[in-house]
Amino acid sequence: MNPLIQTELPVAEMPKRGSEKVFAVAPMIDWTDRHCRFLHRQLSSKALLYTEMVVADAIIHGPRERLLSYSPAEHPVALQIGGSDAGKLSEAIRIASDYGYDEINLNVGCPSDRVQSGTFGACLMREPAHVADLVSAMKQVSPVPVTVKCRIGVDDQDPAEILPDFVSRMLAAGADGIWIHARKAWLQGLSPKENREVPPLDYDLVHEIKRQNPGAFIGINGGITSLEQAAAHLTVMDGVMLGRAAYQNTSLLAGVDAMLAGEETPPVDWLALRDRMMDYAGQVIQGGGRLHHVTRHMVGLFLGYPGARRFRQILSSDAMSAGAGPELIAAAFAAVDLTGNTQLLTG
Repeated sequence: MNPLIQTELPVAEMPKRGSEKVFAVAPMIDWTDRHCRFLHRQLSSKALLYTEMVVADAIIHGPRERLLSYSPAEHPVALQIGGSDAGKLSEAIRIASDYGYDEINLNVGCPSDRVQSGTFGACLMREPAHVADLVSAMKQVSPVPVTVKCRIGVDDQDPAEILPDFVSRMLAAGADGIWIHARKAWLQGLSPKENREVPPLDYDLVHEIKRQNPGAFIGINGGITSLEQAAAHLTVMDGVMLGRAAYQNTSLLAGVDAMLAGEETPPVDWLALRDRMMDYAGQVIQGGGRLHHVTRHMVGLFLGYPGARRFRQILSSDAMSAGAGPELIAAAFAAVDLTGNTQLLTG
């Protein structure tokens, strides 16, 4: 692998399936790029980080270095792939293997029209036998665990009927774990945003799936907004995944490691974080990037802290200026009262 950014930070170890509880930040298109993941890693050494979904065709035919490169500091990091053709998925995994990801995840949960037009994502919930064949093909070529991220069902499917069968088929095909978004996806009539909010959550069903599969890694996703909620799910589940809550209130990630260890969150060295992000931004700019490529992911820090509004303004509008440099990060941090409410770290 030819990493984009070097770092002196230690590389975290990938949690072993079944031996540790796992906290993950969900794959989110346009959000969880390499710069976002670098920031998240500064706040938690244990969180499992996911890439944006990358389509298999893009890996095979597109700018793979731009799509797949990342900093070694991001480990453990998983690559989420979209596709429905076993041959293309296998070829994409062979290519991605050179980049050293810790896990490959198959997207069977995205409900967007664009994804549906490629006959992958959540619409594959209707074809469990085909998805099982995809998982089997991926397992044959992947040097790392292969997992599936799915919904509890789509459209008029009865989740209580189809989800146990779907999970059973994935595990029989060799899947090393299943992440379940505890909502249906409606493929017609709801936008992707509405699909994250309108269909009701059914945590009880997902918990029951875990009880039915005590030896398998089963993680839960959907509507979880705090570390207290995450910890409650982890009394039943093997893993818990936060998406927008982790992005929009990024500071809560500083409490993840302590939560997983059953300890209280220690004080955060915000100035050290500032310095690491300034160094990182400087390297990105040297490599031809722009400051806002980094800072756009930082605006969720300090939600609710005095000075947070000015912090967001500097890192969004000011950072868009031509020639903007890492010193703007220092200016943004200077606008915040860093003695603000540390209880916000738990969400």
